[in-house]
Amino acid sequence: MVADYYTASAEFYEMVAARHVRTSAGPLTAALAGVDTTRGPVVEIGAGTGRITAVIAQALPGVPIIAAEPSVPMRAMLTSRVFGDEDLRKRVTVVAEPAQELTLPDTVSAVVIFGVVGHLTKAERGDLWRNLRGRLPDGGPIIVELMGVGTARRVPPFRMLRETIGEQTYEWWTEAEPLEGEVMRWRTSWKVFRRGKLVRTNSDTYDWENLSLERLAQEAGMSSSLVSAAGVPGSPEIGKLIR
Repeated sequence: MVADYYTASAEFYEMVAARHVRTSAGPLTAALAGVDTTRGPVVEIGAGTGRITAVIAQALPGVPIIAAEPSVPMRAMLTSRVFGDEDLRKRVTVVAEPAQELTLPDTVSAVVIFGVVGHLTKAERGDLWRNLRGRLPDGGPIIVELMGVGTARRVPPFRMLRETIGEQTYEWWTEAEPLEGEVMRWRTSWKVFRRGKLVRTNSDTYDWENLSLERLAQEAGMSSSLVSAAGVPGSPEIGKLIR
């Protein structure tokens, strides 16, 4: 059974996604420049609520997009975003399969994988690379997002964001500890305040393998290039695997 990493905190995810897209849109747009869109759709694995989907659509006008998101509440928000935008509604096909079970057309132009690869085991990643590699043209990229924290290490608790909606203020806190090898266990906590009083909390944990772009390229049998390095906390590392 494929783990569900996002349902428990899906109600808060748009606050994360709004900040995430501010740091990721530019590098992703640059990485997609020059993609030959005649070879088929762009595949987005782990589309979340669709903010990155909209960036892909803007960067590559007219190209069809397959947006895969297994989390039901996240997919509901994704479908709502696509349905509410006339251009996206014509171009984006929303599917429910996780990366491990994704069915794809014979050829695709490019692949975008944000927030996913560290959740997969080495064997699952190997299957995914084999599934994708033969469908891409020469030069076709797989654009990946990594956690960008260097070697596995303890990350003390820190506040990632603070946002206000109506009378409530939301804080997102995260911390991590190293497990075996390069796997890190992350704990995230949402704190909801109303008029300064804590009224609700929501916590979750997940394991993430701390992978380098070079290691992914070796696994996939592809070359790689760094698009953007990690910067401020929460700013991802983005790279390309190139067939």
